[in-house]
Amino acid sequence: MKIAIRPPDLSPWRAGNTGLPYVWSWTAAAPGPRVLVQALTHGNELCGAIVLDEWLRAGLRPLRGELVLVFANVAAFERFDPAQPFASRCVDEDLNRVWADEVLQGPRDSVELRRARELRPVIDAADLLLDLHSMQEAAAEPLAICGTGDKSVALARALGQPATLMVDQGHLAGLRLIDRGGFADPASPRQALLVECGGHWEAAAVEVARRVARRLLVQQGLVQATAADRDQAPTRQRLLRVTQALTASSEAFRFAQPWRHLQRLPQAGTLLAEEDGQRWLSPYDDCVLVMPAQRPATPGQTMVRLARAQWL
Repeated sequence: MKIAIRPPDLSPWRAGNTGLPYVWSWTAAAPGPRVLVQALTHGNELCGAIVLDEWLRAGLRPLRGELVLVFANVAAFERFDPAQPFASRCVDEDLNRVWADEVLQGPRDSVELRRARELRPVIDAADLLLDLHSMQEAAAEPLAICGTGDKSVALARALGQPATLMVDQGHLAGLRLIDRGGFADPASPRQALLVECGGHWEAAAVEVARRVARRLLVQQGLVQATAADRDQAPTRQRLLRVTQALTASSEAFRFAQPWRHLQRLPQAGTLLAEEDGQRWLSPYDDCVLVMPAQRPATPGQTMVRLARAQWL
């Protein structure tokens, strides 16, 4: 995939203003929600970091509530090399699979776990979380992941962007940030979204991150809506409900063909993938494939999700 954007210089933001490196927070005089926007959960996903860098350079401050900006896995980001852009996704392990209490409080150690333990108080204090990501596939259609239940679908609907929302079953490899604690508890008012803004290193992904993040601040009253904000009509949205995820058990996992993100398979029984004699078939008509992995399989990796779609 062509790299059309440049990683921002984050050195001015190293100290933070919260006692944590690369974590910034401002509280307005007027009461309101504590909104946290996170970038660089994966060190090679640059779109969110570009937006947060723009906000910090512009001196953005909330009109009410609290705004928290987090550059998460900077250790991985600092290793970003355009010649090997996938190598800086993480240092030791995926930061978006370590958010279960038993992992955070357990004996394991890694660069990502140390950062997650450092960020945990900030994460657990947030009322609303927006986690900005990007995808492997070029020109991939943006996708808002609402977690494993419906509670954050309402937030995605209020934002009106992007056009495709998803409720899934999480990952066997570990707990995502948006599924942690109150974010996943139906009895809690806390909400979280993970937005896959488009293909890695594409200018279009930066624009999606910029638009969705600003819409969240406008919708929550942290910034004043402009005429441009009011002119952006909500997009007609559809909701994907994941019924199954294909997880690789070994490096032998192979797709039957190079599937595309959000590709619809009209007929049930279409061969999807094979691994050591096991075959996966599409389980129903009009099955939608979500984010098929574009790189060789590793054990425990979610290779693709299978979903049913409904218009909202």
